Amino acid sequence: MDRQVHAPPEARRVVDFLRTKAGMKVRPGVLNGQRADYFKGSAAIKAVLSPEYAKLRNVPKVTTEEEAEKMLHNLLPYAFFLRVERGEKPARKEERRALQVNQMQLFEKDMYYAWFYEGQQLMMKLAGLGMVALMLAAVMFPLWPRFMRLGVWYLSMGVLCLFGLLMVLAVVRLLFWTISIVVLPPGIWIFPNLFADVGVVESFIPLWAWDVAAPKPKAKKAKKAKKTKRDAGDAGDAPGDAAAAPAGAAAADPSAASITDLN
Repeated sequence: MDRQVHAPPEARRVVDFLRTKAGMKVRPGVLNGQRADYFKGSAAIKAVLSPEYAKLRNVPKVTTEEEAEKMLHNLLPYAFFLRVERGEKPARKEERRALQVNQMQLFEKDMYYAWFYEGQQLMMKLAGLGMVALMLAAVMFPLWPRFMRLGVWYLSMGVLCLFGLLMVLAVVRLLFWTISIVVLPPGIWIFPNLFADVGVVESFIPLWAWDVAAPKPKAKKAKKAKKTKRDAGDAGDAPGDAAAAPAGAAAADPSAASITDLN
């Protein structure tokens, strides 16, 4: 857009930070029939009040939410992002909400804003040139010098050997575990972290480990609590029975009561 071209450098730095480095939560929507990313105003305010923004040079400094709202409001005339209204939430999750640009452009934390800026295109252009160069180099492989083709062959053989070694190691550790689970239950794994989500060095540490399953939750505590509750109930009933026993005994022997009355 023409308005984006005429934006001052400090405004462009702020927008580049928000678009590519701030890590704001961006939601997909549909604007004028095309996909558009949009964000909530509170996310942008939080981003410009973050320590990462404070480290930037030659950008407007903000310390409060009011200053952040004012600074972000001053970016609206350059149309890097514009206030939009969201449509009804679609019934299916894969569908995106419809967005419509609001004629009243102002910045507040509870409003939503659609991006009309894709960020700096330098990295994308370099990536595209790199892909073209790789494809061209692959097509022209027969014309490479002999030492380069030989180097590629050695490199591919090295990668293939490493892959084969990993497969052999996986089979060996599986066989060892199968034997150990019979001889020394619960079994032993060689290089237990080989396929774990760790670094290359950590994949081979420790050398071996027992195949111990995670402990299952025990029901002893529940049984013990139930038993304690039952014992407490029995103890509560005992005094009443003891108190009732003498009265029952007296009532069972009417002759003893009559003798006492005669005396």
